[in-house]
Amino acid sequence: MPNLEKSRLEPPHYREAMSRLAGHVHIVTAGSGDERRGVTITAACSVSDDPPSLLVCLNAGNPRNAIFASAGAFALNMLGASQQALADIFSGRAKIAAEERFAHGVWRVGETGAPVLDEAVATFECRLTEMKTISTHTVLFGAVEAVHLGPRQPALLYHERLYRTL
Repeated sequence: MPNLEKSRLEPPHYREAMSRLAGHVHIVTAGSGDERRGVTITAACSVSDDPPSLLVCLNAGNPRNAIFASAGAFALNMLGASQQALADIFSGRAKIAAEERFAHGVWRVGETGAPVLDEAVATFECRLTEMKTISTHTVLFGAVEAVHLGPRQPALLYHERLYRTL
């Protein structure tokens, strides 16, 4: 873990500023055997298109996120405006038990073994190439091995602690 100096910024002030950064809403998933995990995130971006790669950030304090390392692969499922309820389910807001979340939406096992949402705007299936824990989060770097394009629809964004569409 990199040695980061304690910032003079107060965390609530920083979080307020970051809430003003609009982020596309995704569900990042992994699967290993009968175990599956899905988490709603906004912290994801492309790293390069040659070779295609991306990164996602996950809460390092959640022990259930260990599956992302053990599976060695993950899928980034991009959500559209019609999928806000699914975002709430996988964020935990809907109070649905983790083992029941994949009963919502149409899921299949992708080429990498990660769960893929059939009706996602786009899905990026990745082989895990590197993980770094920085402070409170783990950054997953993935080599994109498959891309699936779903139906076009307005984007589902999260901005100022509310869902928005674009």
